[in-house]
Amino acid sequence: MTDPRVRKLASVLINYSLGIMPGDKLAIRGDAVAEPLILECYREALRAGAHPDVYVGLEELAEIRLKEGTEEQLRYVSEIQLKAVEYYDANLAFWSDRNTKALSGVDPRRMAISQEATRPLMQRMLERSARGELRWCGTLFPTNAHAQDAGMSLSEYEDFVYGAGLLDEDDPAAAWQKVRESQQHIADYLSRHDEIRIEAPDTQLTYRVGGRHWINCAGNENFPDGEVFTAPIEDSVSGTVRFTYPAVYNANEVEDVRLTFREGRVVEASAGKGEGFLLSMLDLDSGSRYVGEVAFGLNYGIGRFTRNILFDEKLGGTMHMALGKAYPESGGTNESGLHWDMICDLSEGRVYADSELCYEHGRFKV
Repeated sequence: MTDPRVRKLASVLINYSLGIMPGDKLAIRGDAVAEPLILECYREALRAGAHPDVYVGLEELAEIRLKEGTEEQLRYVSEIQLKAVEYYDANLAFWSDRNTKALSGVDPRRMAISQEATRPLMQRMLERSARGELRWCGTLFPTNAHAQDAGMSLSEYEDFVYGAGLLDEDDPAAAWQKVRESQQHIADYLSRHDEIRIEAPDTQLTYRVGGRHWINCAGNENFPDGEVFTAPIEDSVSGTVRFTYPAVYNANEVEDVRLTFREGRVVEASAGKGEGFLLSMLDLDSGSRYVGEVAFGLNYGIGRFTRNILFDEKLGGTMHMALGKAYPESGGTNESGLHWDMICDLSEGRVYADSELCYEHGRFKV
């Protein structure tokens, strides 16, 4: 029997997150492990009058391609992929795995080649999204692998996932609308300021955001959600930061990341574990040492680190920065095949906006 929360989630994704309308062309993508949620979303999309296409994959295929494909094959992008970016009105992606460590043994250089090849696809998708031509949302169907990463049983993890998505509320969409209204107040405040200064243990960092757009994330492009973000002025990031939580990227976990910035660029980098992988990603391309996103996590219902960035970057009482690609809707211009979010706890930190204390003890004071 399907968990009723799965049906509830499908309804929220189709009707609230994506706002599917009759006639919309919708792509639903995910690995077979997410089958129960894929089926319910397909059913809900039909009820909404959409024309859904479903693409179900096998996660083992990516490992085989990255380990055994030639360099030419790693760089290949099919015409079908290129046309699909232009064709659909909405994309729904399920980021669920049976084995979250499946790619941990892949040569980072080969992974970088593949990511570089698909960069134009991502760029075009973001351009269409920024212009309002494409709606997209990514979410997670709870699996044993993700539960193990989080240190929970599957049933505990299901409660965590659905609770973080406010699916225990009678009307989750209405609950997310209240989140949107609360976060908009913070986004509006930050939009009226330029220099942001962050002080926390082992962290003294400043960046400028004047003229950039703070985005209020309340369940549309990620689900669950709960953050505000923008792109810093590219050469403005200065100082040092220590990321409190492990930084996880493509199944590689890097601990105790410390970065020093000068004129926006990472000039020093170290890690207690996984430093070689960190340095290889920093040298991925000309934009990978610059910051494409700065953000504050505002979902206090998440409550714990789970080694999954969909949840961890929204942790209430944290800030995160993404090395690499900026999202066009924020006004950022940095280009890269990398977008790697790293999280810093601010429970003992302070944030100043143009020298005005606006955040303390893990919460905004505005």
